[in-house]
Amino acid sequence: MAIHPTAIIDPTAEIGSDVTVGPYSLVGPRCRIGDRTEVMGHVCIDKDTVLGRECRIFPFASLGADPQDLKYAGELTRLTLGDRVTVRESATLHRGTAHGGGETRIGDDALIMATVHVAHDCKIAREAILSSYAVLAGHVSVGFQAIVSGSSAIHQFVRVGDHAFVGGMSGIVKDVPPFMIVAGIRDSVSVTPNIVGLKRRNFSPEAIAAISGVFRILHNHRPLAAALADAEGKYSDSEEARAIIGFYRSSERGVYR
Repeated sequence: MAIHPTAIIDPTAEIGSDVTVGPYSLVGPRCRIGDRTEVMGHVCIDKDTVLGRECRIFPFASLGADPQDLKYAGELTRLTLGDRVTVRESATLHRGTAHGGGETRIGDDALIMATVHVAHDCKIAREAILSSYAVLAGHVSVGFQAIVSGSSAIHQFVRVGDHAFVGGMSGIVKDVPPFMIVAGIRDSVSVTPNIVGLKRRNFSPEAIAAISGVFRILHNHRPLAAALADAEGKYSDSEEARAIIGFYRSSERGVYR
């Protein structure tokens, strides 16, 4: 370990092997830091926070602070980061709440850019990217390899599907379907298939064709139930199509279409 003499490590914290903690950083009560993780200078890891292996936490980030929820009454909750998570400068990631499951969770290989805010009880999947100044309210979920662009705000309880892309400066109040690009403010939001992103991730032409086909069916202004039934009948052999249809049917907030 390389612990700077000005760093403060709570005696209840568990520090793995080959961990670096920089100058003036704080690791608080009941925290665990995985092997080969680097905590740079002036980082605050408040309490009850778990960092996986090979994470990188940049200066002035704040991890594991109390949730900004008036119902929070000091109960034991936690923030959990997977392996190889990067948290850039001045990002704030808060612990969960008891009524929200007790945990805020960041998946393996996620990238949290500078000044991002991740509120209580959010669930960020593997390889997701939150760009600078993105703000996630409580209970938001972001899917596998999804991207939330800079200066976007996501309303509480919203779901962002796998491989989705939220355009910069968007204000999102409904669920974002998987494999789609959404951009805009509240109800004035455009939706298109994320064709370029899917090609970059080596989706097959057949999968992209099925995603585009479901998109056309769901965006023709028919009643949603009829459109979903039509899409299910035409693309029942496509895993991606079934994921989109299931996402719409499981939504509690409504889905952009």
